[in-house]
Amino acid sequence: MEWLSLIPFVIVIGLSIWLKKILPGLVLGVLIGGLLVEFSVLGGTEKSVSYVVTTLSDENNIKIISFLYLFGGLIGMMNISGGIKGFSEWIGAKIESQRGLLGLIWLTLPFTFMMPMFRIMMIGPVVKSLMKDMSISKRKVGFTMDVSTSSVIVLLPVATAFVGFMISLVESGVQKFNLDMDPYQIFLLSILFNFYAIVMLVIGLIRTFWSSSEKERTKKETGDKGNEHDYHRSGIEKELSTVKAQPWNLIVPLFLLLGLSLFLLWQDGMSKGADTVFQAFSEADATFVMLLAVFITLILTFVFYMIRRQSMEETIYHFYDGGNQLMQAIILLILVWALSLVTEDLGFSKFINATLGSFLPSFTIPAIVFILGAIVSYFIGSSWGTWGIFMPLGIALAVSTGSSIPLTVGAVFASGSFGAMTSPLGDTTITTASILEVPLVDYARYKLKICAVGAGIASGVYLAVGFFLV
Repeated sequence: MEWLSLIPFVIVIGLSIWLKKILPGLVLGVLIGGLLVEFSVLGGTEKSVSYVVTTLSDENNIKIISFLYLFGGLIGMMNISGGIKGFSEWIGAKIESQRGLLGLIWLTLPFTFMMPMFRIMMIGPVVKSLMKDMSISKRKVGFTMDVSTSSVIVLLPVATAFVGFMISLVESGVQKFNLDMDPYQIFLLSILFNFYAIVMLVIGLIRTFWSSSEKERTKKETGDKGNEHDYHRSGIEKELSTVKAQPWNLIVPLFLLLGLSLFLLWQDGMSKGADTVFQAFSEADATFVMLLAVFITLILTFVFYMIRRQSMEETIYHFYDGGNQLMQAIILLILVWALSLVTEDLGFSKFINATLGSFLPSFTIPAIVFILGAIVSYFIGSSWGTWGIFMPLGIALAVSTGSSIPLTVGAVFASGSFGAMTSPLGDTTITTASILEVPLVDYARYKLKICAVGAGIASGVYLAVGFFLV
């Protein structure tokens, strides 16, 4: 009966496409999933609530939620202090075209590459403010932000939030099958075989510097926005438009946060026995470090603003307002995590394992693993969840059929990248759409059209390379 695990995913995706709102689908998906686990109205409802409570009791989830709210609060403080307005006016005077704005997004990568959520939240508000005087599609800007994040961070072997988790998955597979291979070497080789991320990186650069401007869609977006946002934020937006531009109120907190993040990553990694700086970044608990860095930055920024005679009452109010603006993203993430727990209890992993056979030709394994993983990652919206499900399966299939292990591992990582980049349930998609105020489902469908091309190319490359490596 493991096929029942597909029902919550179908409900979420189907209802989201129909209503163009993802929250009702997630709530119903978790509720129906709970009813499938416990076949009674009261018992199923209690089970659904327990999944939500379980996600909130997870230490890593709480770190992410806290980081999101505190970072949103920091953005709110920088807004009311005139920091974002001042920096936008300063950098805006140097950017005269859409291509310049999109190029700026790529240029911020060396300073924000540690964690996808960190990068999106760092550059999103500044980019949003620069867009106001340009006729440019929000969806195109959002895509540039996401592709310069998701397709790059997974290709970096050090200093990102992903490295430790990715290596641990490979190491677990190596130990389980007693392979005489070094997990880190397999991981490094798999980066070269993450064809989807590489293809999307190329597509992203082409769309940034050589594609059309999509002006027609920009007009439509502008018209839609007026219908969606009538009065509920007009007062705050009017208030923010009157603040004095003070770029240092953004520059100081920004560099303070970046400096603290790098220092604390190094310190945490060294405390865990690392010998080099790169090894320290890889072994550090990036999620907690980012939370600690933003917490310290908030305190020091508040002191800095008080010294510069900012209104304490206004600063505190807009801290809450900034955090509250990300509550939609936080609630969606909580429900996504709960949905993952529901489907696992319904036997989702077992269903995936049962539907794959070792009778397949060895050269097709990487491509098949990538395609199936991409489909699953789209439904669950989590690269980490997809990697956790498919890494044991991928290595097992590679060992049993004689397929290339680094190539298959690369295909697993690529499949998770597809979901993180494309799925309306992905935290990157949710956060970007929230910051840029783009309808989530509409934005996800826009990205899917482009990412599907990249996935098709990657699938063909996996077949070709798999054939020659056998």
